[in-house]
Amino acid sequence: MVRTPVLVPFSQVVLKVHSRCDLACDHCYVYEHADTSWRGRPRAIGEAVVDQAAHRIAEHALAHRLPAVHVVLHGGEPLLAGPVLLRRAAEQLRARLPADCALDLRIHTNGVRLNEEFCELFRELGIKVGISLDGDRAANDRHRRFADGRSSHPQVLAAVELLRTPRYRDLYAGLLCTIDIENDPVAVLDALLELDPPKIDFLLPHATWDAPPPRHGRQAPYAEWLLTIHRHWLRLGRPVPVRTFDSIVRTLGGRSSLTESLGLDPADLVVIETDGTFEQADSLKTAYDGAPATGFDIFANSLDEVARHPGMMARQSGLAGLSAQCRACPVVRSCGGGLYAHRWRTGAGFDNPSVFCGDLMRLITTIRDRVAPVQPAAAGTGAGLTEDQLEQLAGGYGDGATVRALAAGQLDLTRRLLAAVGPAAGPAWELLTELDTEAPLAVDAVLTHPYVRAWAVRCLSDGTGGADLGPLAEIAAAAALRAGRSTEVAVPVRGGAVQLPTLGRLLTGGSGTAVLRGGAAAFTVRAPGGAEFRVAHDQPAGERWLPVRRVELPAGWTVALEDLDPYRDSHQWPAEQRLTAAALADWTGSLREAWELTQRDLPQYAAGIAAGLNTITPLRPGPSGRDVSAAARQAFGAVGIARPATAPILALLLAHEFQHVKLGAVLDFHDLFDRADQRLFDAPWRADKRPLEGLFQGTYAHLAVTEFWATRVRAYDGLRGDAADHAREQLARWRGHTDRAIDTLLGCGALTPLGERFGRGMRASLDRWGSVRVEAAPLPAPAAKPAELPA
Repeated sequence: MVRTPVLVPFSQVVLKVHSRCDLACDHCYVYEHADTSWRGRPRAIGEAVVDQAAHRIAEHALAHRLPAVHVVLHGGEPLLAGPVLLRRAAEQLRARLPADCALDLRIHTNGVRLNEEFCELFRELGIKVGISLDGDRAANDRHRRFADGRSSHPQVLAAVELLRTPRYRDLYAGLLCTIDIENDPVAVLDALLELDPPKIDFLLPHATWDAPPPRHGRQAPYAEWLLTIHRHWLRLGRPVPVRTFDSIVRTLGGRSSLTESLGLDPADLVVIETDGTFEQADSLKTAYDGAPATGFDIFANSLDEVARHPGMMARQSGLAGLSAQCRACPVVRSCGGGLYAHRWRTGAGFDNPSVFCGDLMRLITTIRDRVAPVQPAAAGTGAGLTEDQLEQLAGGYGDGATVRALAAGQLDLTRRLLAAVGPAAGPAWELLTELDTEAPLAVDAVLTHPYVRAWAVRCLSDGTGGADLGPLAEIAAAAALRAGRSTEVAVPVRGGAVQLPTLGRLLTGGSGTAVLRGGAAAFTVRAPGGAEFRVAHDQPAGERWLPVRRVELPAGWTVALEDLDPYRDSHQWPAEQRLTAAALADWTGSLREAWELTQRDLPQYAAGIAAGLNTITPLRPGPSGRDVSAAARQAFGAVGIARPATAPILALLLAHEFQHVKLGAVLDFHDLFDRADQRLFDAPWRADKRPLEGLFQGTYAHLAVTEFWATRVRAYDGLRGDAADHAREQLARWRGHTDRAIDTLLGCGALTPLGERFGRGMRASLDRWGSVRVEAAPLPAPAAKPAELPA
């Protein structure tokens, strides 16, 4: 029996908005390699193509229930398309995607045309900007010149400097550097680091066995070049994520790659050209003329049809799709055979190792042997929970004492994570350990900030023990200020600002290292350029000092509206930027109303929320204004929410997301199911199947959703109208979904005894609302018309 391959949906789309370029880079795979299809394509994408492309992407996202789609506006040089066309593309994509599908929209440019007009547009539309830059001027000018030979370097530097300004810093997605072994690798890295990028990606030059890369008589020159970079990068303390290095470490640890050029993850990228034709990955243009073509276009074909194209399927077949030599290689799960295009050889097609095979072998094995993975300390055996507290949590609830016990366990876990990261930070770690002895409450106040743990986990997740240690100095500085310590602390200046977790952000300008000194009434910061700033401890927000803003609510709940911390992007939806005064007032008013409703209608959830939810991160509105919210597994105490239109929905989102926070804290210390069970299960609220943890999390969160709608239905008892009917529909839906999910959990055979206890507890809580009827009350019969009285 022949098994039909599973279709892998596309979650990444490259949309070509312009097919020409204003540079004449001699290493460009679009214009200088084997494929010549660009000559016959329209220069700019047409409006009809934009609209149909948005329709096809939305159609695909809806069919496959994609939680997010990543679209890169590309070229040629995409800025040549102009602001009007770029706006239309962004607005069409956002307008047409399903309400529950997020759009990650980016543009990749050579930067020479980037100006404030474009940046304002991208800021409005939420478009991140990646820049191609090959290093210092000498390195960049080797290939990236105008057609008349002029250097493009000054214009690119001006573009990057614009992105580094505080107004546009959040648009800055990173730098992409194509490797040339003639360039000095240390000079290249130093030049890129001077531009303070959020990340760097180094790309091997495109080549095939028919047109191999220059080697100058050396055996693995590209590995040598990258390993020199890697050694220098390690010596500098891993100042910025480098996608190639991070991907190697991740794949060596059995996890997914961050790039299609490494690992065995199925390719999920498709290209839409300016004429609306679908193509495979752009890199295939280096293989032979017409290599990326599929024969499909957006007007006649769906993305599902494209996904079944033999070329697409070949790039999605993992180990089975590699050559025999690759399948026998000891580092195949990390290498993945290299980039698909680099395997091409006339007569053998793509059934070959990469033309960079020797380089990849040396690079991967050297990094494997050079970097000893750092593992966090093993989790403790419990979070100090009593039997009664476990019983509360099993039912979906948890009073203040119970949630404070969870928080204590999370604080202990954060401390152990920092212990795995911190020693490499030197003086900052030493200061933090001193403060922990002298002023432990001040340290605790900073370490309970949810995004401290989020940062620490990111440092450890790549197996290298800390890709960015700068935040540890920020943590130590914030703790020192809280403790009243007057010592000097060296802190990083990134994006023109000094970040102080739980306190705020000081805009200093520039980049590098600043020196902070605390005091009884104020602290001072000496910026890298010598300018000094003074901030009083009670100073309100000003032009340079942006404090964390907190909302004080009844019943002792004070919550921070965190719109500053760089690691607040831990949620699956994009974070909102600094709230304006008007937006802050709207949030404050909505929270007060939502909290009153929570205390009244969800009292068994309210006490736990007040005890454990210390941070709300405002998110950007979802597509078409959809209500979106999220809880990050590694950020206990925080939820992300795009402020909804009504206070009741805000109350619902708070209760729903804090359920995820609580259950995540329980799972850090207790096994509720067999973690080795890899089965996927039906989740009634989703089209795709879910692993056990995902099903457990969703079921637990929907207990609060069911209770919320049950209380609304009770309030409408005997009443008719749109609001009442909507509440009844919602209760019927979520009660039914949650009931079926609990049955699935209890019948799966993989729950531990404590997991069974949670399943029974959830069943008991759900049954409380089984008697709330969802049928609308009948309209009363009209009263008899009274007899008319005689005149």
